Amino acid sequence: MADSSFLGWPFFDEGHRALAGDLDSWTREALPPLLSHDEGDLDSVYGCVRNLVRALGRAGLLRVCVPAAYGGLREIVDVRALALARETLARASGLADFALAMQGLGSVPVSLFGNAQQKQALLPGVASGELIAAFALSEPDAGSDVAAMSTTARRDGDGWVLDGVKTWISNGGIADRYVVFARSGEASGAKGISAFLVDADTPGLDASERIPVIAPHPLATVRFTNCRIAGDRLIGTPGQGFAIAMGTLDLFRTTVGAAALGFARRALDEATSRARARQMFGKTLADFQLTQAKLGEMATAIDASALLVYRSAWTRDVLGTRVTREASMAKMYATEAAQQVIDAAVQLHGGLGVVNGVTVERLYREIRALRIYEGATEVLQLIIGGKHLEAARAAGAAAS
Repeated sequence: MADSSFLGWPFFDEGHRALAGDLDSWTREALPPLLSHDEGDLDSVYGCVRNLVRALGRAGLLRVCVPAAYGGLREIVDVRALALARETLARASGLADFALAMQGLGSVPVSLFGNAQQKQALLPGVASGELIAAFALSEPDAGSDVAAMSTTARRDGDGWVLDGVKTWISNGGIADRYVVFARSGEASGAKGISAFLVDADTPGLDASERIPVIAPHPLATVRFTNCRIAGDRLIGTPGQGFAIAMGTLDLFRTTVGAAALGFARRALDEATSRARARQMFGKTLADFQLTQAKLGEMATAIDASALLVYRSAWTRDVLGTRVTREASMAKMYATEAAQQVIDAAVQLHGGLGVVNGVTVERLYREIRALRIYEGATEVLQLIIGGKHLEAARAAGAAAS
């Protein structure tokens, strides 16, 4: 059982603590039968994720993804609730975390910027697990540099026509609705991008090209060829797409750190159990000072990650301010720390740690992508440094 003492921190209220208990019970009782799939068979993996979304919806756990008016848990999407959900699910299963997280990422743009009709069309189905959502931002030549995207949206009478390619799209191929970002031409660079809500069965949308990765999950390249959508599918206003994407990532980056935290907690639990049970030279592995020092280092990294993650979530929820700096710190540190914690857990397992199917081997594969998606570590370092210098200049100007 992972340490849950952090739930006593002042970042949380009683509702959060009750949610954590519900999530923990569900992962222990309902989740295990849902994870029977073959990692070598993408059809099996995709089917597993579909089943997880439906089961999470039936259990009421997807309610953390949407506002209360559309079946959600709280009046507005609460980052602490999302982070607790991702941490708890990731501790048990990367696919379970993925199933919930993508429901949130694919619907938050509508929660934050959509009109009442768009919200009603998407959010209740996301909360119930009846609709699967996806967020289509990245392109073959536009990942970290979002403003370089080349997918276009041109006006056609009262509607729009989309042309271009999106890639690395989670839930690609199983989503019912995609939030798609495209260059609509109001201005150059970031100011000429708009966001659209596109049904998966729209003619001209092809999400059949799957992308196999080391920790398999639904991931695809999505192509748009003369894909016509109605004018009411525009989210927000023309040219607002970059702000919609950044506002969504500002909220969700913190939760990526929470997922990494869940992976790290599980790795520490596995390493601790192994160290206490493994006999070496007439002692247990845990009796050696080197082992104790490593476990201490791992535990400290986990607590530091948790403090950064839940500080960022609390700041967004309670103070209501932008958390670009805080979310970037939380995501960067927690994912990097989790990589180190999991690597140490593999090392403490010895040869067993690299055997396919052993928990720490699975965690080793699952953590790697988190250091890249929704802001690669190097990009986040630039963001944090830029925010630091911005604050320093402002302080200097105020003092002069």
